[in-house]
Amino acid sequence: MKRSDALEKIHRDIAGREKGYRAQALKLFPHVCASCGRSFQGKDLKSLTVHHKDHNHDYNPPDGSNWELLCLYCHDHEHEKHKMKGFSDGRSEQGFRSGGFTAFEKLDQLIKPNGNHDN
Repeated sequence: MKRSDALEKIHRDIAGREKGYRAQALKLFPHVCASCGRSFQGKDLKSLTVHHKDHNHDYNPPDGSNWELLCLYCHDHEHEKHKMKGFSDGRSEQGFRSGGFTAFEKLDQLIKPNGNHDN
């Protein structure tokens, strides 16, 4: 099998799997971002994504216990938090290594829990 054929098959398999659990999650959960609380309906539903709580896209229990619906922005934020904690090698799902720069790097250390900030 040629590399291009293999990649095409992988992308088809991923798209099919995502379509399946996404449709299932949209039936199970209210169309609200679990992080920011923004509500979605109609054509805006495309901005609501399925996040795997354990970051394992192959673990899709039918009861939805490994999923939460997040808007695109909160979903990106969740994955950045995960990378910052050292759970990722810096590679995207496509296998490209990121440049290593994160705009919010060490932000958690600068913000104190009571709302005071270091100057």
